[in-house]
Amino acid sequence: MTCWYEGPLAAFDTETTGVDVETDRIVSAALVVQDAPGTRPRVTRWLVNPGVPVPAAATEVHGLTEEHLQRNGRWPAPVMYEVAQALAEQAAVGRPVVVMNAPFDLTLLDRELRRHRASSLARRFERTPLLVLDPRVLDKHLDRYRKGRRTLADLCAHYEVELEEAHDAAADATAALEVTRAVGRRFASRLERLSPGELHTLQAVWHAAQARGLQAWFQRTGTEETVDPAWPLRPDLPAAA
Repeated sequence: MTCWYEGPLAAFDTETTGVDVETDRIVSAALVVQDAPGTRPRVTRWLVNPGVPVPAAATEVHGLTEEHLQRNGRWPAPVMYEVAQALAEQAAVGRPVVVMNAPFDLTLLDRELRRHRASSLARRFERTPLLVLDPRVLDKHLDRYRKGRRTLADLCAHYEVELEEAHDAAADATAALEVTRAVGRRFASRLERLSPGELHTLQAVWHAAQARGLQAWFQRTGTEETVDPAWPLRPDLPAAA
């Protein structure tokens, strides 16, 4: 029987106007689907005119200028519907979706759906859940004592995965997919008997523990930052009184 990391996988990534999932917007997204290791992936790309200013700092990261997005991007409402539908199609066939730092990209998508479609990811996946594999959570749990950062570029270097055109949504998604396969192979003895559904559940537990550890470190160092333990999707902010 083929292990999940040698079978069909998809990967999802976004580029955005910033790092606040509640207020920032998606400017590009990509879904990469690969039927087996080494096969040519099928790539779907979306370019979005977010309807808000694109900060220069964001453009420096992904290279997408406000002018370019206004000329070539599509309005968010139909794009968010298509993206959610594409992810729903992966869930329907039971294909796991790799999302590096899932609480960021998936929460941002959820907020965009609420903003433009009066919908949500949770509603989309009530009946058929999305099976998420997050290489950041997997690597941090399986190799927890390794020092250093764990950005996508760091993981690519550690697992010897080529990363071309970093901060392009399709390139990042492809690299995250390959890193996830590499994590699976390196830790096969601990992962090969687990199904994607079981791993999804375990990652929620692992991420919560990782968040508690980081929060404790912030408190010790006097850093005023809150770490959300929710995975793969952050809950709604409480409504204002």
